[in-house]
Amino acid sequence: MSRLIRRLLVAAAATALAVTVPTLTRTSADAAMTLPPAHAKFDYQIGGAYTPPVGVQVVTRDRTAAPAAGLYNICYVNAFQVQPGEQGQWAADLLLRDASGKLVIDQDWGEALLDLRTADKRNRIAAKVNGWIDGCAAAGYQAIEPDNYDSYTRSKKLLKATHAEAYLTLLATHAHSKNLAIGQKNTVELAGDRRAVGLDFAVAEECGQYDECADYVSAFGNHVIVIEYTDSGRRTACAQYAGTLSIVQRDVDVSVPGDPGYVRKTC
Repeated sequence: MSRLIRRLLVAAAATALAVTVPTLTRTSADAAMTLPPAHAKFDYQIGGAYTPPVGVQVVTRDRTAAPAAGLYNICYVNAFQVQPGEQGQWAADLLLRDASGKLVIDQDWGEALLDLRTADKRNRIAAKVNGWIDGCAAAGYQAIEPDNYDSYTRSKKLLKATHAEAYLTLLATHAHSKNLAIGQKNTVELAGDRRAVGLDFAVAEECGQYDECADYVSAFGNHVIVIEYTDSGRRTACAQYAGTLSIVQRDVDVSVPGDPGYVRKTC
């Protein structure tokens, strides 16, 4: 399950435009969509659900977990890569392969990348992921967090930023049709395109650590959820945005209370 932002050379890829990104058309369904409250107390629980700490208003949990009663719930979906052990659940031609036919793998997390290079493949992949989004809506979630938007930076230059944007637009359109907000996960270099893609808020890992929070705020205003994994990153984010953004520090494994590595700190 991919969590940490990848600091790779993405500027050139982001400008290599080869796919037309469809413009999201807003519908009346968007009127029923509710954004995560800005500057709310937040907890990141994608590694396992547990009773939220006192005062928490917004929680992100994996799509396989039930939402937290009485809170604003964001449903985590690994939308651009395949969870380890789940490759058999995908058609073989939807998994990205290099020139030698080998799967392209995110080495940090052992996840195969999805092949977004053609409109047909994007539509087929979106059909499956939109089914997950339907499940999030049925369970009572209010928003979607599609992870690994930046998978194109790990694709051996086979994918482009515009492939990712075109695909995410399909997910955003579907999420809005279900009255769900949808967030941009990391990928700060594409934040300027968020309106065209149809993204409503941002989930930014380590923007304090890497001095990127201002770029997210420029694109999304105060609708930015900040997740840090180091004390220094949390201190930096808190020094700049404690009064305006939702900020939490978690351990890298996003573990649950009682685990030896569990960490949760706020401003």
